[in-house]
Amino acid sequence: MGQQQLLLIMLAVIIIGLAVIAGITLFHSSFLDAKRNNVVNESLNLSSMAQRYYVRPTATGGGGKTFIGWQIPPELAITENGRYSANVTSQQIIILGTGNEIVTGTDSVKVRTTVRPGDFHVETLN
Repeated sequence: MGQQQLLLIMLAVIIIGLAVIAGITLFHSSFLDAKRNNVVNESLNLSSMAQRYYVRPTATGGGGKTFIGWQIPPELAITENGRYSANVTSQQIIILGTGNEIVTGTDSVKVRTTVRPGDFHVETLN
């Protein structure tokens, strides 16, 4: 084989290697975005449940204009996407969602959702 052919083979191997590395990185990034979105969606679902509890009268199992007494349903506290905890006060709930996937090192996907009677705010922590 000539020297030119060996150089072309080496160049092809390098280009293919770089393409594979770029593809793996892109896949991992998309995977983490999807997991983050899943944690956000589940947090929003919990927010909606909490607001329904707030407006429902106590006679029908609601809070009667308070969040006190609301808790995350046991079947939704730990899901395939992550685990959720709530800090409940009378006029606000802070839901912390921690994803199952590691982002960097030992950091997981984390989402904090602040729920109030008329609105909610989602903040991505990681």
